[in-house]
Amino acid sequence: MSTSQLTFKIASHPDEFEQIHRLNYRTFVEEIPQHPQNPEKILIDKFHSENTYCICLDGQRLVAMLAIRGNRPFSLDQKVPDLDRWLPPSQHLCEIRLLAVELEYRGSALLVGLLHFAAVECIRRGYTMAVASGTLRQTRLYAHLGFISFAEPVGTVDACYQPMYLPLHAAVSFWERMKKEIPEVPVKVSFLPGPVEISASVRDAFNAPAISHRSEEFLQMVNDTKRLLCNLTGAHHVQLLLGSGTLANDAVAAQLKMQAGAGLILSNGEFGERLIDHAHRMGLEFEVIGEPWGRPHDLVRVERRLHNQPQISWLWSTHCETSCGLLNDAQSLLEICRRRGVKLCLDCISSIGTVAVNLSEVFLASGVSGKGLASYAGIGLVFHNDLIEPDKRIPRYLDLGYYQSKQGVPYTHSSNLIAALQQALLELNVSRRFESIRSQHELLRQKLSAYGIPIMATEYCAAPAVISLQLPRNTSSRSLGEKLERRGFMLSYCSEYLLERNIIQICLMGKLTEQQCHDLANNIADICS
Repeated sequence: MSTSQLTFKIASHPDEFEQIHRLNYRTFVEEIPQHPQNPEKILIDKFHSENTYCICLDGQRLVAMLAIRGNRPFSLDQKVPDLDRWLPPSQHLCEIRLLAVELEYRGSALLVGLLHFAAVECIRRGYTMAVASGTLRQTRLYAHLGFISFAEPVGTVDACYQPMYLPLHAAVSFWERMKKEIPEVPVKVSFLPGPVEISASVRDAFNAPAISHRSEEFLQMVNDTKRLLCNLTGAHHVQLLLGSGTLANDAVAAQLKMQAGAGLILSNGEFGERLIDHAHRMGLEFEVIGEPWGRPHDLVRVERRLHNQPQISWLWSTHCETSCGLLNDAQSLLEICRRRGVKLCLDCISSIGTVAVNLSEVFLASGVSGKGLASYAGIGLVFHNDLIEPDKRIPRYLDLGYYQSKQGVPYTHSSNLIAALQQALLELNVSRRFESIRSQHELLRQKLSAYGIPIMATEYCAAPAVISLQLPRNTSSRSLGEKLERRGFMLSYCSEYLLERNIIQICLMGKLTEQQCHDLANNIADICS
């Protein structure tokens, strides 16, 4: 029988699932006595809701099937104690089960066609190894396909199976011999907030021989990098601290401790809560206005608080609240602060390099070398507009005035990181980058909304480079993230605060294409459905 007369597909219709349960019964109850009989002559697999069924149809009749499942524990985990000790390490595993072919279709090209269709699907999903338990009657066939047997046979005398695994390279080799086309192994596409894709020229700059942080060459490199950062943001000054965004916010908090009066911190997500933690640890005197995660600040409430509490001299907020993909209204906050004589401080760690940022009237703002600036992580940025004097009440490493008095290099620094950041800034085409991020955000938002997938931030206040999805209780963010990773898409979902709230994040901070965004949205919808 020619496979051109047959249709291979992923089961999706109720009638197909009904036929799957009946073929499952005929094969694994009546032919192989693995399960007890029942009058309905239907056998629903215990992992049915997690299975992906690759099926073969002759017209509307289902004539062959097998199931793919990537969730542990596998069926084989229950049969082979300590299964992983038999398997090569560091693999993305799936299990292939329930291979069944109607009697009159056996011995034809159908089986090769079904197995090829399943192999393509496994490779497309990013699996690098499949485990299976094959009937002893077909061990020669499985060996011919590239399966490697391990451990002792499992099951009963009447239903005995051999544990096996199939490495990706063996499957590829078999299909090449059969002159069957196979897809390339998925290349990982990063939708992470960091690390983002680094350009070749930035990598080259980073890999240049290191130079002394006391040399004139290094001081000039620092000065040029600071000038580029100030041109990008409109700030008058910036200090480059060897560390992360957390260090930059600690330096902001240390500077605020030297200010007269109290402060007001605004929070509507995880990173607003972290600003509160920075302030507590630094012993600042402050009040808090908190909103539910993802809700914009109530600007009327903020101005009323400043009016009623004239001792408040500074206000601190996130610009891009990454946790929920929200872009807070920095311009309106600035106007309120200007009217009330209050100094505005902003956490711009996820906004600089992804959206227009104007810091020309902001008292202090934090940023980083990675994320939107598309360089390596490792440099915390603190922007300021006033000249700051050294202050011995501040810990040495956080004293921005001391940095300024030492040409920005009071302590050991990394010429490799500075060179990479400078190169990233030199090749940053702001208008093209911002338009690309905006276009990709709109594409993803439209497709995800059409699929009924909820987005935390409403469209009018959404951050262009971050889309946070707070999933319903019956959909695990960890499971979705792991499945997308196996299909070649890297998303942010592992942080504790994301797992606690069942959030998965799509970040557009790296170099991405619209086709990759299309593919991501389609894969999210496919998995969620």
